[in-house]
Amino acid sequence: MTDKQAIRERVWDALDEQGVARFPFPPHGRIPNFAGAETAADRLADTDAWRDADVVKANPDAPQLPVRRRALRDGKTVYMAVPRLRDEQCFLELDPDAIDPENYDSAPALSNVDDYADQVGPDEVPEIDLVVSGSVAVTEDGARIGKGEGYSDLEYAILHELGLVAPVGCDRTASGETASTADDTTVVTTVHELQVVDAVTPDEHDVPMDLVVTPERTLDTETPYERPAGVDWGELSEERIAEIPVLERLRSDERL
Repeated sequence: MTDKQAIRERVWDALDEQGVARFPFPPHGRIPNFAGAETAADRLADTDAWRDADVVKANPDAPQLPVRRRALRDGKTVYMAVPRLRDEQCFLELDPDAIDPENYDSAPALSNVDDYADQVGPDEVPEIDLVVSGSVAVTEDGARIGKGEGYSDLEYAILHELGLVAPVGCDRTASGETASTADDTTVVTTVHELQVVDAVTPDEHDVPMDLVVTPERTLDTETPYERPAGVDWGELSEERIAEIPVLERLRSDERL
């Protein structure tokens, strides 16, 4: 068992055993939902990083559903990746102006999103102001562990290749005291306190978090870790590239 997998198992077990895991069950093998996810979303919405954002790229998992709902209510356009990036039009666009406000709560749920979103290609996605990531575990200095499939980091790398996210972390405090610029992209995660762990050694492709938000606190990580500068083609098999059309296209563009 890898160190990361051992941490995953420990966090999943703790959420389950302490009764703070929420549907879907079990928490194991997924980005776990947790008691207080709505409170964490509200706390995130109190940051300037949130208030300054017009365009949010969010993961589709249950614990970040309150974040996606809040984004629509606050007039932000939300982008979610098509599962496993399997289509050429690999993003789902939720435009609050195109959705009846009565449906803001249901529209960003994974089971409903196809009824409300427009499926768009990467050329139709604007610059991203805020990236919301789901986590299994995260440290106070921003090192993140996902569920192990690598799609969240790959999505960020693709957005970087397309020039839609900034390549380095932003110097923002949790209260948002530092002024933002148009090129800033803040990366955040919402988690339960049980998911905040002492130490993780990130891999080069891992995207660090600028803010970690729990129901109890907002952490400005001042992360020492650099964001990956695009796709690491050496880590991808030919099979995986063939499965993801946008990767095929990006590699073809690099070879021109």
